[in-house]
Amino acid sequence: MGSGRLYAAVAAGGFRRYATYRTATAAGVFTNTVFGLILAYTYLALWHERPHLGGYDEAQALTYVWVGQALLMTVSVMGGGFEDELAERIRTGDIAIDLYRPADLQLWWLAGDLGRALFHLVARGALPMAVGAVLFPLALPSRPLAWVAFLAAVTLGAVVSFALRFLVALSAFWLMDGAGVAQISWITATFCSGMLLPLNVFPGVLGEIVRALPWASLIQAPADVLLGAADPAAVFARQLAWAVVLLVAGRMLQSAATRRVVVQGG
Repeated sequence: MGSGRLYAAVAAGGFRRYATYRTATAAGVFTNTVFGLILAYTYLALWHERPHLGGYDEAQALTYVWVGQALLMTVSVMGGGFEDELAERIRTGDIAIDLYRPADLQLWWLAGDLGRALFHLVARGALPMAVGAVLFPLALPSRPLAWVAFLAAVTLGAVVSFALRFLVALSAFWLMDGAGVAQISWITATFCSGMLLPLNVFPGVLGEIVRALPWASLIQAPADVLLGAADPAAVFARQLAWAVVLLVAGRMLQSAATRRVVVQGG
């Protein structure tokens, strides 16, 4: 099997793996929908007092809410993807088997995580978004190209998310327990991704900083592309730059971890 077919099979396996958890998926759809309703009415009250806050009108703000609910699990803002399993394999020493397999460790886990992301986008993203569109006047684009650009931004956001979580998981090579790093990671992602509030509403220097950080690629960037609030080319360039930087950092850390395993094994 060629390498491309191998990783495609891993991605398909990741999709099928999460598709088996039907009860959990249904519960997740319900939770996303309820949380979306709470946020939507909170946003309505906020935008009633501060019209055009962050450059969004009311319909755009409501759309942002439901985009966030659609992407919450797709880009694993609060974790729950491959990183816990990888960190556990590092802790138990099973990672040594993975490192000696004729497959690239980073690409293997990336392929599986993209399969997971696709499942969550379809299964846990589409229905809450549809509920939001029925109950609220959303500013959804009518041009197919806008949706294509949105999906491209979501894909890049998923890659950036993977790269961040891959670094978190690999920290277990040097720490007794990577749970603390994981908690810091998802707290940072919750605040800096735009999950709770659009990053555009953050004032002054703070707003500039959070919009420049990699976590902005997870929710804020795809939402702005869908809403037409940002130039897609500029968004893609920033997401791609972060993806490359973080993936290279992960590969360097992976190489250091491999040398560590070889030395200990020897």
